[in-house]
Amino acid sequence: MKKREYKVFHIFLCLFLVVFIVLGPYYLINYRPNSVDYSKKNKAQEPGWQGIITLWDYPRLDKKTGTNFGWMYEKIRAFEKANPGVYIKFTPLSWEKGPIKINTAAKLGGLPDIVPIGNDYGLMNRGVLEELNPYLTGDEIQDFRENALKAVTYQNKIYGIPWMMTTYTMVLNLDLFNERGVEPPVDGQWTYEEFVSKMESLTFDSKGNNKIDRYGFNSFIEPGYYNTWGILLSDGAKVFNEKMQYSFNDDKALSGLTKLMDLKLKYGITHPDFGTNNSNQSWTNFYKDQNIAVYPVGTWALNVLDNLQKEGTGLNYGIAGFPKGNLGKSITLNNTVGSYGMVNQESEEKKQVIISFLKFLIKEEYQKDLIRLGVFPARKSIGNIYTDDTNMTMIYEELQNANIVFNHPYWKEIDEILQREIQQGVLGNKSPEQVLKDAEEKIHILLNRIEN
Repeated sequence: MKKREYKVFHIFLCLFLVVFIVLGPYYLINYRPNSVDYSKKNKAQEPGWQGIITLWDYPRLDKKTGTNFGWMYEKIRAFEKANPGVYIKFTPLSWEKGPIKINTAAKLGGLPDIVPIGNDYGLMNRGVLEELNPYLTGDEIQDFRENALKAVTYQNKIYGIPWMMTTYTMVLNLDLFNERGVEPPVDGQWTYEEFVSKMESLTFDSKGNNKIDRYGFNSFIEPGYYNTWGILLSDGAKVFNEKMQYSFNDDKALSGLTKLMDLKLKYGITHPDFGTNNSNQSWTNFYKDQNIAVYPVGTWALNVLDNLQKEGTGLNYGIAGFPKGNLGKSITLNNTVGSYGMVNQESEEKKQVIISFLKFLIKEEYQKDLIRLGVFPARKSIGNIYTDDTNMTMIYEELQNANIVFNHPYWKEIDEILQREIQQGVLGNKSPEQVLKDAEEKIHILLNRIEN
């Protein structure tokens, strides 16, 4: 029986081999499998263009690493890893000398491929930047916050990719408020009159030697900084009207300027150096000397204050909006939109890789990662990334009241004239009326000279 079963199996096996030998070649010819190069299967897809992209940028304190450029270096490494053959050459700038370096390079040549433009309308007007409208979809454009998009748009053309926003806020030294029994403003809101009243209570002699050494308010006045403009514009003043005509010369401008000057000259509630000090000196008075009750500053400063608290050398702080004027709401003037422009390129392939990098920086995960820098996403769809932070949530909700500086091609020159004249007023060298008159005359001379 076993021999019979073996014989049947042997016959079956022989028939199977015959069929395989006859039909096998036909099957392989007609149903040949696709070849696979396993050496390339797990490699990242290489871009069409390879080479070096140059990038300049300013420092921003990274709460995670404690460094000024850690956030950006991390994103550069991630992009290079995903795009073999593409290298980002990064050059750090300083806030003091960076604008001069960019302006000089724009005039003489030597700009990098990617340059931080913020809302520099003068740079947009030079013809050195690529228009980015062709590289952005309608949905991408619509997703940018309106004031962020306005900051990078000049003559209806988009010249930059906004990636973050910040704004000015008033930081309160709550230790001084508590020491004097002064209540912070409810929900961070106060009128100008309420603000002045509280600042008067917070300007005092702490040592009993008849010498004031604690001050309600301090700030500084410099071109390119708008720490005090929430007061200057609080009654509805505008530097330019809808027709881009100079208009910082009316009763609203006079009222706002008078309010700012009165803080020092009438009420005596400012640090004595207000008007002569610079940004570093006034900031040191607040965070280190801790002799200032209220200090207007960008939201980046909250990261610094948090770190100082962790080190045991900080102060207890809160925040508030700028005092309300006749507008009935707190307002700020801003040049604090972070954006990157692409300098004119010859290679379309290189342009595509640069655009890819700029869009890489505003991915959802990286927009949410801005919490490390103490700033806000430029994309509306991201929403509030500070849901667990009461102070930053309050500032986020006030972002719609942040006005972007004026999209005039010579705003830098106009701003310098205005700030220097306002400084003369704060120092008591000129009346509010004379400040406005002299500023207007100098600005008209400037514009006439440029136009002619």
